[in-house]
Amino acid sequence: MLNLHHIFAMQKKAFFFLLVVCALGWGFSPYDSVFAGIALGAFFGTYNFWILVRRMEKFDRSISEGTKVASIGTALRFGSGVAAVAIAISLPQYFHLISTVIGLMIPYIFLVVERLVHHKKSH
Repeated sequence: MLNLHHIFAMQKKAFFFLLVVCALGWGFSPYDSVFAGIALGAFFGTYNFWILVRRMEKFDRSISEGTKVASIGTALRFGSGVAAVAIAISLPQYFHLISTVIGLMIPYIFLVVERLVHHKKSH
């Protein structure tokens, strides 16, 4: 589980770097709604990843104790994704819909890149 917490710590660092890039893009480019959509999606995507880390920790604990296995929170993560898209749809003048959906996937892209770098370093 320590490895999962390390991955989440790396995710948070990448998320804050992405927020800085989005803030600069929002402030200094004509594509302010695109950068706002990416930031909104990345926020909800990081929230989903945090839920996943927390639920996997509970799942691991319940497996090791031999108790009933709880769900891993798929419905909650799906609901927060729907909430991000609902915000983008209801406020199209501020958030670009497609970039919000792309932003939802950014934490998982960071995860794949981090795993590739880790694999490259270990071999």
